[in-house]
Amino acid sequence: MLEIEQALSLVLQHVERTPRQCIPTADAVGSVLAENVASDIDSPPHDKALMDGYAVRADDLSTGVAEFNVVEEVTAGSVPTQPIRSGFATRIMTGAPIPLGADAVVILEHSDILHASPLRVRLHEPHAQPGLNILRQGQSLRRGEIVFHEGTEIRPVEVGLLAEVGRTEVAVHVRPRVAVLSTGNELVPASRLPDRGKIRNSNGPMLIALATHAGASPVDLGIGFDQEDDLRARILDGLREDVLVLSGGVSMGTADLVPKVLNDLGVKQVFHKVRMKPGKPIWFGVSSLNDRKTLVFGLPGNPVSSLVGFELFVRPAISQLKGLRVNQWPLRTVRLAHAHQQRSDRAVFRPAFTRQQGNEFVVELLEWHGSADLRTLADADCLAYFPAGEHDLSAGETISIYPL
Repeated sequence: MLEIEQALSLVLQHVERTPRQCIPTADAVGSVLAENVASDIDSPPHDKALMDGYAVRADDLSTGVAEFNVVEEVTAGSVPTQPIRSGFATRIMTGAPIPLGADAVVILEHSDILHASPLRVRLHEPHAQPGLNILRQGQSLRRGEIVFHEGTEIRPVEVGLLAEVGRTEVAVHVRPRVAVLSTGNELVPASRLPDRGKIRNSNGPMLIALATHAGASPVDLGIGFDQEDDLRARILDGLREDVLVLSGGVSMGTADLVPKVLNDLGVKQVFHKVRMKPGKPIWFGVSSLNDRKTLVFGLPGNPVSSLVGFELFVRPAISQLKGLRVNQWPLRTVRLAHAHQQRSDRAVFRPAFTRQQGNEFVVELLEWHGSADLRTLADADCLAYFPAGEHDLSAGETISIYPL
């Protein structure tokens, strides 16, 4: 039985990035750049005002107060037509270009109108100096500067900056396609009221949502019955995709047929069972059917086990497939809100939530009823991690958590 870190290393050794494709920038959120992106402009393209006010020569305010004749008003989108000489000012709006000769902007709140027509103002600015309330041309970025490097995950803010540098299309790694198959004779669709002995399929929708959240394109294979023929047909469909995630059927019961069917279809087992709780029976293998590589994950059927297995192994595989560099899990350290005793020969992940206590955040363990308890998991915002062994922890001690 493998340790968790060994299992993740084996998974990532079998992951190859998906190919490149060009897509509209507006559709690229969640994708990962497959190219470097450079700016085609200076930003801002000119010296611009950061505040509404008056553009002046800073030297004219050496005493902190001075009066000015206003030569014109410049709004955003227009350009100044009059240069600024000593004793003169331009009324200027946020974002408008700075007129020639001006080197400071005094905010509107520091002005008094002395005469309306022609406009004459008194300005109060004891800290006037060149550059006051001005963003210089190219201060944000320069033409030719690399704005994003290959491997950058595109968020909404990246979409905005890509638009600023004129990129309506970008080269990204193709989103991995992840097929999801729930197995078990006891499962019925969420739309049905379960008969005696049946339960609704919660794993399938949850895993599809997890795959979507991880930046993949999910493929729903429905529910597979505990019959070899039915499983074989559905698994064959899944082996057409980049990743196949199965839930259920990987333990040691008489109806746990998934490993056998996978073996019959030529899927090479890499490991089966990891020293962790929940999720010990997890199975991982690789298929090369029809020269197409598919990563295959068999997750235990209990929903918390499925979620933990997905987060620890499937999500990192999806991340690396779509072009991200994966080195380790995003563990954080937080102080325990209360004392806790942990006894286990396996590493344990427990549903927990973080809350603010004074000037820091602490983690509180939820009352958890085992790996079938999806209700408690819905109250969690993280998984508390405890290494194997006996641990007597006091309130205030530091532990690791995996954010959800």
